[in-house]
Order: sequence, then structure tokens, then C-alpha cells
Amino acid sequence: MEILGNTLGEIAGEKAGIFKHRIPAFTVPQPDEAMHVLKEKASQLNVPLQVTAPLDAKLLNGLRLGLEGEHQYINAGLAVALSSTWLNINGNLDETHLKQTQRTLPEQFIKGLATANLQGRAQIVCDQHINKKISNELDFFLDGAHSPESMQACARWFSLAIKDNNQTFFNQKPDNSKFSNEVAKTHQGEAQKSAQILLFNCMSVRDPQLLLPHLVKTCADHGVYFKKALFVPGLSVYHKIGSHALSPTDSNIDLSWQFTLQRVWENIMQGNKGKNIGGASEELTGMEMSVSNCEHSAVFSSLPLVINWLRDRVQQNQSTRFQVLVTGSIHLVGDVLKLIKK
Repeated sequence: MEILGNTLGEIAGEKAGIFKHRIPAFTVPQPDEAMHVLKEKASQLNVPLQVTAPLDAKLLNGLRLGLEGEHQYINAGLAVALSSTWLNINGNLDETHLKQTQRTLPEQFIKGLATANLQGRAQIVCDQHINKKISNELDFFLDGAHSPESMQACARWFSLAIKDNNQTFFNQKPDNSKFSNEVAKTHQGEAQKSAQILLFNCMSVRDPQLLLPHLVKTCADHGVYFKKALFVPGLSVYHKIGSHALSPTDSNIDLSWQFTLQRVWENIMQGNKGKNIGGASEELTGMEMSVSNCEHSAVFSSLPLVINWLRDRVQQNQSTRFQVLVTGSIHLVGDVLKLIKK
């Protein structure tokens, strides 16, 4: 916001900077304040601006979008409109086929939509460092959501994904790395317990009192409750957009923001007493590794410590599968991926 503006209109005006004179442009349904600015900017440049509809799932011929979440059908509709028009302008798709994309999609489009992947958005990674001799798992569910709306979408995705996970160990498409999720059948025999853990951080310009309640309520609406919330600074510290990343040493890490996040979380949990918001009753051990341990949350001084603590819990609780939602910051998601993919 310090670059794009403080209102939807100001932000839309900056986003419209991509418009070029007489070149077709596309958008999706927007709030009135933003749409008014987009249309005004388009008119000034004689830009034919089109508002695209969400993709009809039937056009995928029984396949699913590679990117999870209902909102991705809006993005997919935009991608189809943009790609079709570009191909038409460059002579690779004639007018007849261009009009037909509203009723049927080229095979290449369907393949692209079904196999698309984006690291750090609705991504599931199974920790490869866990001893394969034990039967349980440490699974990371990563999404860089950092606004109230995206937090709700993230919570819905996580809630549905862990239910699939508890039945069939991921049926997720490869993300082109050897650390991708594997398709595997769930363990036969005794049913495994699962524990949901939240690993969270966000930039101090965000309001955790807007983000965290949305996350908790949406998960609870789907019957999902966190056993523990873990707050940790990222491996890199970003003071201003565009500034260089700093790698702090343990001696100069400021954890005051993480303590603030912890207080917000504990207040939410206290306000939801009796609603099973706190998750399973038995206590997790090894909390001496944390800087601050409360009933429902803990603050750790570094991300490697958190990862080690999680791996230790998996080793010590071999009848429980640990499912960790990593969200609040794309920086945090990237840092976690660096550590678990080493």
C-alpha cells in the first residue's frame, strides 16, 4: 500500500498502468470503486476492456484445475480470455476457434490449466527428512495468504485438503521437483490420528486481528482446530519494499512482533473457550525449545528450531500424522521451502 495507494481506486489506477494504447485488456469482476477507475483509464487510452467470467468447470472434460481453490476458476477464465486473444492476434487461432473457447477449450488449454502449479500457493509438501521406518508423516500445507480474503480462501483449502490427506495421502500434482508430493495410499490397519499445527508470521504492516480470526473461524466452520500455533520470525528480515534482505544473528533478533501475534492468538482462543477451538487435549512436549510457551501457542526464535521441533514431535508421536499450515507471509513460505527441501 505504501507504493500502490490507500484506497481501491488508487490501487486500481496503479494496476491500470499496464494498459497500452488500443491494446485489448482484460479484468475480472471488481468492486465498483476499482472498476470505475479501470474503465476510466481504458477510455483515456482507447483500450477495449473486457470483463471475463469464471471458467466453467465442465470445459475441463472431467479434469480439475492444477491450482486449488474456487477463486482459481476466476483466474482461469481470465487466463483463457487473454491467451485466446493473444493467439488470435498472432495468427495462431482464427476467429471461429476464438469464439468457440466459450463452449469448448483446445486440448492444450485443458492440459495447461490442469497441470499449472505455483509454489507457495495451495502447495502440499511431505517432509522428506522423516525416517521412512516410521508410519506417520510431517506434511506442510503452504499458502502465502496475507489478506483477510485470501486467509479465508487458504483456510477453506486447508480444511478440505487435510480431509483428503487423512483418507488418501495426497492426490496432488507434481511441482516439478524431487520433493513433490507423492501419490500414496493411506496406511492400512489402525486409523492414524492427525494433529493440525499453525506456523504463522506476517509483516508488521498487516493487522493480525483481521487475519487470524478469519483463519480460525473458517477452519472451525469445517471442523478443523489447531492443536498449537507457532510464531516465528523469517530467515530474512524485510524492512522496506525494495530494500536488501538482512540475515539477523540470534543475538539481535527482535521477537516483539511474534509476541504480539501470540497475544492476539491467545485472546482468540480464550474467547472461544468451550468451542473446541484449541484442538486435541494432550500437551505437546519439547516446548523448552521455544522462547514463550502458552496454552495454545508458542514463540520460537528461529525457523530451523521450529522445523527441528516438529520433526522431533513426529519421531515421538508415531501414531499421529502432523499437518502444518504455513501461512501469513510469502516470505515465511519461501523460507520454509528452503529448509525442508535441503
